[in-house]
Amino acid sequence: MSKIERISGRGIPLVGDDIDTDRIIPARFLRCVTFDGLGAQVFADDRAQASGQHPFDLPQYQGANILVVNANFGCGSSREHAPQAIIKWGIQAIVGESFAEIFFGNCVANGVPCLTAEPKAIERLQALLQENPQAAMSVDLETMQVRCGDFSAPVFMDEGSRQMLISGTWDSCGQLIQDTDRIRATASKLPYLSWAS
Repeated sequence: MSKIERISGRGIPLVGDDIDTDRIIPARFLRCVTFDGLGAQVFADDRAQASGQHPFDLPQYQGANILVVNANFGCGSSREHAPQAIIKWGIQAIVGESFAEIFFGNCVANGVPCLTAEPKAIERLQALLQENPQAAMSVDLETMQVRCGDFSAPVFMDEGSRQMLISGTWDSCGQLIQDTDRIRATASKLPYLSWAS
């Protein structure tokens, strides 16, 4: 199972409150059978309206893996496609002022930490990334700090979600695969299951 203790790389600022799941991945892209290909469509309508000036289109942010957002990010419908589209684009962690509850849960279930920071810290991070898109950035779930260049700030996450990520227990499929023998042993003792060997 994959333990997530620290994410390092570069950041991408996405300014604005209440960015909902319809904006993250428009409804017309929900008919997919798998989540493959959703990364190319993330923020499709916002990107079209921005005529190539959306952060997800700008060359200086290509390859970034830490998204910095404002308040109530991921509000709206509960579609798992929203975090999946962000993940498929390449994002591995999100730092923001606040997150919609279901979006937050979907991210953690897919191994993407959503950490909160004070609004002034978020504003500073976004400004730093706009000034220097190549700045080294990291999020540390052990020390609960975000760093961008010389700037650092505390980040917050509920302890249950944090422990799931750093212990690797966020990955329910990984747990099932890792514990196949124990699952078989338990299932063989259940009178209502006929367990095939």
